[in-house]
Amino acid sequence: MQLYLLRHADAVPHNENDAARELTEKGHEQSKRAGRFCKKNGIAPEIILSSPLRRAEQTARFAATEMNAEVTIANFLASGMDPETGIAELRSYAKNSSVMIVGHEPDFSRLAAQLLGLPSNERIHLRKSSLTLIDVKQLRAGGGTLEFSLPASLM
Repeated sequence: MQLYLLRHADAVPHNENDAARELTEKGHEQSKRAGRFCKKNGIAPEIILSSPLRRAEQTARFAATEMNAEVTIANFLASGMDPETGIAELRSYAKNSSVMIVGHEPDFSRLAAQLLGLPSNERIHLRKSSLTLIDVKQLRAGGGTLEFSLPASLM
């Protein structure tokens, strides 16, 4: 499986309800840029899964619009996901050759580190609106290979 991790774009810093935090104008543009980058480079995931939190869902929908794709909300991607849960939930999508997930830090750094077989206290810093591709041969710790990780500024 080609697993694309798209971290949510720039969002307002605080809100009484964290789940309702929305993207800033910069975040809107970052999301669209990510979608245009994917389309231009032939990145067409079979399914795009998004955290239900507003900033992630907006990121996913803006990017998906640019790619002419649809978004499915996946509650397991909500902020606070541990790597083991992420891997277990992704097994439901193993029939897909390419999956994009849109979510949060530090969840994505920890998931990426686990898939790459790094020690449990290690993580990879994924910037806002970055796009990371892990070629997952097996959905288990150490079952993936990092193909690339691009910050929004390079897309």
